[in-house]
Amino acid sequence: MCSKGAMFTSQTSSFQDSIDVEEKDDFDSEDMAAYSQRSQLSCYYTIYLYQGTRSEATGESVGWTQRRADSTTSQEDFSLTLIDSSLPPEAEPELRTYISRRLSKGALLGGMGNIATVELSLPEKAVGCYCCLLEQERSPEQPDIDGNGYVICFMGGSEKGLNLFRLELDKYVQGLHSSLQSPELQNLETEVRPYLSQWFEESVMHVHRVVQLVQNNICFLLHAALSHRHVEVIGSDEKTKTDVSRFIKAASLQGLSQQDSTTASLCKAMSEDAQSHLLIDCSTCPPTLSNTVTNRFCDDWIQAFLNAAERRNPFLLRQILENFKLKAIQDMNNLKRFVRQAEMSHYALFRCCQFLQGCGNGDVLLQNARTEHSDLPEACSIISVLEEFLMEQAQAQA
Repeated sequence: MCSKGAMFTSQTSSFQDSIDVEEKDDFDSEDMAAYSQRSQLSCYYTIYLYQGTRSEATGESVGWTQRRADSTTSQEDFSLTLIDSSLPPEAEPELRTYISRRLSKGALLGGMGNIATVELSLPEKAVGCYCCLLEQERSPEQPDIDGNGYVICFMGGSEKGLNLFRLELDKYVQGLHSSLQSPELQNLETEVRPYLSQWFEESVMHVHRVVQLVQNNICFLLHAALSHRHVEVIGSDEKTKTDVSRFIKAASLQGLSQQDSTTASLCKAMSEDAQSHLLIDCSTCPPTLSNTVTNRFCDDWIQAFLNAAERRNPFLLRQILENFKLKAIQDMNNLKRFVRQAEMSHYALFRCCQFLQGCGNGDVLLQNARTEHSDLPEACSIISVLEEFLMEQAQAQA
């Protein structure tokens, strides 16, 4: 039999392991030393023109490529020509060789980002590299002919760090499609280069900006994300609104839970209830938050986020966010198991109460459990008992 004290000790140990990512070896060796100071954080971009040798290149395209022969690497099936890069001159040919090798092996699929570690002539020596092949639309008359396109590369941090932002990087690269109309890229200086130069700020730093914006109030955003509450930002520019929206999406469990349809219905119901919206008013400094709700589980993560934000380490911040979600999912799965057991055992119901009291996230867990078990009367009865228990506990502590 597991005593109450032993159960709480186990939960506390597991929770502390989730928060203490700063002490884990995998992040210490790759990221912590590199990002302890802002001056050490470097990021780069490169864009290449990709031309299949069996594609129908225009005379204008061929002429442009020939003029840049010293920046072109040719293989049997394709050629790769440098368009623009922020890499040092000695490092770019090394990257081009690496990308050519990946293309020769078929390791770059159109529209799908690929992340790996590359060794280049940089102060960092080895850096994480995200690369993506953006193919131009093929002619309907010749669908099997090799197409042309562009290879976009973003370098910075580590492979492990960039993998945490894969979805954001994929979306950011897709935003270039409308700007890549011709090999010459006459809009290079006005559109393409400024866009590429901002990849790190736009795709990686948004979590850091949100934590910096709300500081200790980050717990309210975490709770809103877990409980599917709509977050409204007023008195700010569009970039801040987008940052907050992306943070909430990154912290949300939608798409990860086993019963995603019920999660979506809960999200819809909460968004329609204007009284439940979390309001962030950025017209004041610091911002004013209204309709705030939090719990002990979310409060316990505040310091971890603030510590990582102070070190300006976006990769560590994202890892902490992922660990936050993982712990919440583990607790949800534990509650599901306890509820199933409680349908047949009063002792299991007692363990359920102990678990909810110890995890500090009972309101969120029961909200999700009620939605997920809405078509199971026995489970709903158990959940009602648990909700009453939590309410009594809250009143006793008030």
